Amino acid sequence: MRWDLLFADLAAQLDAAEVADGMQAVAELTRAEQATILLTDRLRAAVGGPLDLHLADGHRLAAEVRDVAPEWVLLAERSRQHVVPLTAIASISGLTRNALTPASHVEVGRSLGAVLRALMRDRAPVRVRTTSGQLDGRIARVGRDHLDIEEPRHDQGPGRTAGSGRIVPFSALVCVSET
Repeated sequence: MRWDLLFADLAAQLDAAEVADGMQAVAELTRAEQATILLTDRLRAAVGGPLDLHLADGHRLAAEVRDVAPEWVLLAERSRQHVVPLTAIASISGLTRNALTPASHVEVGRSLGAVLRALMRDRAPVRVRTTSGQLDGRIARVGRDHLDIEEPRHDQGPGRTAGSGRIVPFSALVCVSET
């Protein structure tokens, strides 16, 4: 009888150890899976919802997520839209733990340069915020790692306006907004 209790206790200890090992394995697999999640996947799961972003220049942007690409996020704040490079985001509040992978792995035409070239073709007036200030104007050119902003100049006499250009490296770009 004592041996029956001894072996039952031993079996219970082994079962408990197996359960603990299983729980530890599940926890490790969960951590490994979480390590594969990209910020863009979490932002993609937030499309249509509000977020609070703190940007590299110290500004805060409370807006709705409209679109997400590998290098940028499109946000809508009241009547203005903003393209924010992911590298310019210092922190985000309001993201859930949910993640959504892209429907297609083809992201051609979704680079930061591509979206800036679309704004350039549209000749849309923009406000470009950089790590050192802001510029108002139109995007005149988009290179591989920079853009040229044509700022309006009004010192050319009555009725004449000429533009002057400023070059902004993508590394200094914080936000491109509708004006």
